[in-house]
Amino acid sequence: MSAPAGPAAADAFRPHAEGGRRASKRERILALFLTHEGRLSTDDLVGLIRREDPGVSRATVYRTLRWMVDAGVARRIDFPEGPSRFEHAYRHPRHFHLICKTCNRSFEFLSSEIEGVIDEVASARGFAARQSVLQIYGTCEACLAGRTPQAEPATGERVFARDALRIAIATQRSALEFYTRASRLARRARIRRVFQKLADEARDQLSLLEARYQRLLESDPDLESRPTFLFFKGAAHGLFAEGADEVAKGIDDRQALKIGTRCERLSHQFFKRYGGRFDDSDSKRLFLAFADGARRRLDVLLGEYIGMGKKKVGAGRKSA
Repeated sequence: MSAPAGPAAADAFRPHAEGGRRASKRERILALFLTHEGRLSTDDLVGLIRREDPGVSRATVYRTLRWMVDAGVARRIDFPEGPSRFEHAYRHPRHFHLICKTCNRSFEFLSSEIEGVIDEVASARGFAARQSVLQIYGTCEACLAGRTPQAEPATGERVFARDALRIAIATQRSALEFYTRASRLARRARIRRVFQKLADEARDQLSLLEARYQRLLESDPDLESRPTFLFFKGAAHGLFAEGADEVAKGIDDRQALKIGTRCERLSHQFFKRYGGRFDDSDSKRLFLAFADGARRRLDVLLGEYIGMGKKKVGAGRKSA
């Protein structure tokens, strides 16, 4: 994710000087890069740094950019037209681009489905993939409609957090629906209590997430209208949506527990996988917290499911 604007962003990577010495040219270039949103060419960065220090050479800027790429602070993006550009790599997951051939603007997105195909192909070929680049060329919405394209702000921490919260909220809503239905249909009092407790937990978490989402929107009036960055297959409508539909058709307690374990396992794998890919951020912590919660609920449901299986076997032996 893009590092937050301001001195704190640069401090995350800046080698701190001892004795209050003057920052080196590399440190000043790094600080300027990290506090500037969006993608910059070498010429862009040269122009920006020379406003502060006219004596900085183009070669110094180029060497610093190369160092930042090697250090994982910056990511180089090569476009067929125009110069290469550099964007934040710190707290900004690797992503893909939509590029408009009319106005030359680019738009970022991350798709779990595309990543899945890349991983599948690389695995099938025994290929150790380290970097993937996908650029989709076409015409943007504004150009198609004949409107004057407006400069799009770079994808930042708030957009990332917004999309992560949307996925978490959808998951909690579908979990609440699943556990509420399962508790109403459960025949055994013990299983009914388990489902009801999990439904109550989902309701409480949903309330907290929705309040957090509203606070985020209040911090940026235009945030709601910004383009979606995270596209996660199966997560847009909630990871429990399919399970909730299955339960509504009418099933026994053991089947409901089995579906619940499947949904919680999927939730755990999803949030752990993508939370682990993000650098430190609120979104990473949110995803990993969801993964931990799903793991705990999965253990509860598995315990009940295995317990019911043992009772069924014991009852069969007695009748024999």
